[in-house]
Amino acid sequence: MPLSDTLKAALWMMGSVVSFSAMAVAGREMSLDLDTFEIMMYRSMIGVVVVLICARYFGTLGQIKRDRLGLHFIRNLCHFTGQNLWFFAITLIPFAQLFAFEFSVPIWVTLAAPLLLAERLTSLRILSVFTGFIGILIVTRPWAAGISPGIIAAALCALGFAGSAIFTKILTRTQTITCILFWLTVMQLAFGVICAGYDGDIALPAMRNIPWVFVVGLGGLFAHFCLTTALRLAPATVVMPVDFTRLPLIAVVGAVFYNEALEIWVVIGAIIIFASNYLNIWDENRKKRAVA
Repeated sequence: MPLSDTLKAALWMMGSVVSFSAMAVAGREMSLDLDTFEIMMYRSMIGVVVVLICARYFGTLGQIKRDRLGLHFIRNLCHFTGQNLWFFAITLIPFAQLFAFEFSVPIWVTLAAPLLLAERLTSLRILSVFTGFIGILIVTRPWAAGISPGIIAAALCALGFAGSAIFTKILTRTQTITCILFWLTVMQLAFGVICAGYDGDIALPAMRNIPWVFVVGLGGLFAHFCLTTALRLAPATVVMPVDFTRLPLIAVVGAVFYNEALEIWVVIGAIIIFASNYLNIWDENRKKRAVA
């Protein structure tokens, strides 16, 4: 019996969940030998090769344009900054806490959308932002644990990813996926080489880290491919809740392999953040159905 589109979408999303989780483990394993700039450099090297091979295979090389390089630069600077902070935070705070911060990205996108995307900030979106911010406060609990470098890095990485998401949405109005991914990998490779080599010393990955380099290099591309495929098969209200399984999965990985304790406040805060995001997605889909 053939699988339904909903089940197919859920399976693709699980591929995304596993890929993002594998990236987190790989980043922590490599952090003993490589700094974040070097990790990003090697990741982008693999990314450039994969994108060019895929573009050649699918005949989309001709879609690569140079007419929006300024916007590509801003988008990739946001992503490069956010990803470096993400890899840095991995070494300082538990996986579950970092992933909870990642779920706050749609909140910052919602706040910036009226200014950068000319989207209206409705009362329901304001409620979503307020609820999500409460969730962030519960995760961080600055009144109890204080603000650590890892917390700051995780919070700032979410802002970087939000900026990347906003400028990506602007780019998709005129640019193809191949074009966006090409400049993503090429520009971030240049950023990585400059930042990793500014002191004249770029470390080579140890033999034991070669597999992890490929996990990081391929994981991000595969995760986003899985996410995009899932969204084509089913509505966002069906697809995005599956992404929340990243939190319990990475919490188990952290507990089993790194002796990380999962605090109940992180779980509660993450659930509230997820609920705020889901409320926003539900409202958007409701509006689309009303127009249709």
